[in-house]
Amino acid sequence: MTYDRELISNGNPMEKIVGFSRAVRVGPYISVGGTAPVGEDGKTVGVGDVAAQTRQCIEIIKAALEQAGSGLHDVVRTRVILTNIDDWKAAIDVRKEYFRDVRPVDTIMAVDRFVNPEWLVEIEADAVIAATP
Repeated sequence: MTYDRELISNGNPMEKIVGFSRAVRVGPYISVGGTAPVGEDGKTVGVGDVAAQTRQCIEIIKAALEQAGSGLHDVVRTRVILTNIDDWKAAIDVRKEYFRDVRPVDTIMAVDRFVNPEWLVEIEADAVIAATP
């Protein structure tokens, strides 16, 4: 079986410069890459506030999934990447608001820093669109 490859963009100018997509859909599978807490104006949302940044990341992921014909209800895996592992609870409390009923698998990890030092969190997500009967 062959599937088309659909590239999902949110208009970030870095997509063309770096050569990435916000998300890629191949058949029923959608992968959303590392999503940073950036607003439409290109500035960091919630500087110093990991909960606000987590919410912004998930809202961007939600929009990308919807653009791909899916939604948060199809998410099967998330990866929460933090610069301070001690922020895990604040980030997960926000993640839980969105995924309490969906209950995707999750990985929580820490890195030294992101490209923009204002970012405290990035989130990745994978979704699978369930076949309709």
